[in-house]
Amino acid sequence: MCGIAGFVSTPDALEPWPVETVRLMTDRMQLRGPDGEGIWAGDGVVLGHRRLAILDLNVRSDQPMVTTNGDYTIVFNGEIYNFRELRRELEAEGIAFHTTSDTEVLLALYARVGERMLPLLRGMFALAIWNIRSRELFLARDPYGIKPLYYAQIVGGLIFASQVKAIIASALVAANSEPAAVAGFYLWGSVPEPWTIYRGVFALPCGSWLRVRNGIAEAPVCWNDIRDNWRQPAIPQSTAELQETVRQAVTGSVRAHLVSDVPVSVFLSGGIDSGTIAALISEMGAPVEGITVGFDEFSAKQVDEVPVAAALAEHYGLPHHVRRIARDEFEQDIPFILDAMDQPSIDGVNTWFAAKAAAERGYKVVLSGVGGDELFYGYSLMKELPRRASQGKFIAAIPGAQSLVRTVSAYLAKGERHPKLKGIADFMGSLEGVYFLKRCLFLPQDLPTLMGERAAREGLDRLAGSPPGMSPANAVTDAAGGCLLESTHYMRNQLLRDSDWASMAHSLELRTPFVDAALLHALRSVHTGFVGGVGKRMLGQSPKSALPNKIISRPKTGFGVPMTDWLSAATCRRDWQSMPLLANRGTPWARRWAKVVLDEGFNGGA
Repeated sequence: MCGIAGFVSTPDALEPWPVETVRLMTDRMQLRGPDGEGIWAGDGVVLGHRRLAILDLNVRSDQPMVTTNGDYTIVFNGEIYNFRELRRELEAEGIAFHTTSDTEVLLALYARVGERMLPLLRGMFALAIWNIRSRELFLARDPYGIKPLYYAQIVGGLIFASQVKAIIASALVAANSEPAAVAGFYLWGSVPEPWTIYRGVFALPCGSWLRVRNGIAEAPVCWNDIRDNWRQPAIPQSTAELQETVRQAVTGSVRAHLVSDVPVSVFLSGGIDSGTIAALISEMGAPVEGITVGFDEFSAKQVDEVPVAAALAEHYGLPHHVRRIARDEFEQDIPFILDAMDQPSIDGVNTWFAAKAAAERGYKVVLSGVGGDELFYGYSLMKELPRRASQGKFIAAIPGAQSLVRTVSAYLAKGERHPKLKGIADFMGSLEGVYFLKRCLFLPQDLPTLMGERAAREGLDRLAGSPPGMSPANAVTDAAGGCLLESTHYMRNQLLRDSDWASMAHSLELRTPFVDAALLHALRSVHTGFVGGVGKRMLGQSPKSALPNKIISRPKTGFGVPMTDWLSAATCRRDWQSMPLLANRGTPWARRWAKVVLDEGFNGGA
């Protein structure tokens, strides 16, 4: 895991764009790669890299890495889990290797087949490859978007990096806010791709590549759209066949994610997802420790993960470490959290403390159960969405019903304890609308109060769509549509992005066995059989020694943090009374935290 950065100039660029410009970016990403820094300069290009050594710890695998013939140079962030298989195939074709890294395999594969290498890769990645002969830069990103990659077209060329704040650190891009990003953040609690919080800086879309010629970016090309996997017709399987399909696919993914030359840990909660990973790891005999965070506010309550996680660790014979977090530590860490947060988010504090605990134990790699619910229909949302969407479509079709719903919901929302009720009439008629109401933080009608009339209008226009920032799911079923929407909105823009910045701030590589394009593809024709809790039950039964029934049947609690208790103290000095949308005592904590994040971490989005 690493941080990458670079600059490519146009032929008519007047400025020399010194190496120090790229070094400013790599310095900003020092925690992403404390084991090494590299800068490479060529004709019209500078590439930078920060290394967190996971595979082939020798300096021979430092980056930027250049092919022996001098034709290509690469900087790469991520891990390719099937690199050894790919290497053997290349060796059979006569290619010799000088390291045992995945980076050298990537470089050799690209020299062999160009962008056609991307579907062959199993892993998480954001990479940049410079063709020295043609003076072209190739940028690419993994299908789920586990690893971030941002770029900006500026006068004199193109600049890119693993972090938005690294691009701003270059001093080549002004820190002016992007209205679409501010609006998107207030609506969703995270910034929807491809926008970023700064105007002119964009995320390379997930599963896409783009080519930069003469310092100018061409349009991104999608090479893998994960949405297609929820649009495939189902292939009927018996219960036994489906269970075996799940077992083989999940086991293969967990095994792949254990590839490492350093010790590995696992975030262990009391749920099915992390419990399945722990159980499979135990089967494979890998020496892995479970890491659990606990909070005094949760003690003796159902949401307390510590006792259940401890029982799971004992059941499967894994060493287990519990790290307790108190309110005062949260308050002390707020400045560090906001500095590390690369784009505004209302989430990520849980991963911050879990990553901190793993790093304190000396780990560089941790496995996380994120993505299990999105893949195996785990959230109650997958049951709610189809039902509510159907009800909403029925009501919307009744003459005059929408007006009545608008009046009643506006009245019920007056107390601000259930502020999203105001949006029912506008969004109840579609699956996407119902999903938005479930996940949104504020409503479009709230934006003028939060960011001003003009900025709100511009932001909504740039986001486009209804709901803003969304396109139709068009999945094979509404339940599958729920999984698609969760994977391409909540998980993509929030869970995965938060996992990246919160773990990399502690120089920790976070791996996600359930967020794996190969696993998704393996289940693409059978996932409709996961409804009604079947998917999560089969996931828990994937290990030869299945999870205990009390874990499989345990109500989902989520990876929570006592933010309501913590924020009552941490934000009590703020004058909420001057902000009508935030003044009510029943205001959801996430709304107030959003304001704190934007004001203190991103200059108020101004």
